[in-house]
Amino acid sequence: MAVTLTEKAASHVQSFLAKRGKGVGLRVGVRTSGCSGLAYKLEFADTVNPEDQQFESHGVKLFVDPKSLQYIDGTELDYAREGLNEGFKFRNPKVKDECGCGESFNV
Repeated sequence: MAVTLTEKAASHVQSFLAKRGKGVGLRVGVRTSGCSGLAYKLEFADTVNPEDQQFESHGVKLFVDPKSLQYIDGTELDYAREGLNEGFKFRNPKVKDECGCGESFNV
């Protein structure tokens, strides 16, 4: 399986990488946090770590550490605007439960 981006999310990432003027892609992972146990983390990747799993989606490289991959394998990231809010939406088929605020999840 893999971690993928929708076209809209990929376009958003490409735009930010261009404005930033550096970076090789997007690093996607999880960290322990919140009331449900895990939270997603996103950051621009300036380097590739030797242990990273690499995926490419719509021309954007995604980097995932092996520990995080077990929780997010099969996830699709979308970029959405809902009213005044905008941001990445994670479609993770492994999620069994999410907290009420949507900030954390468990598998």
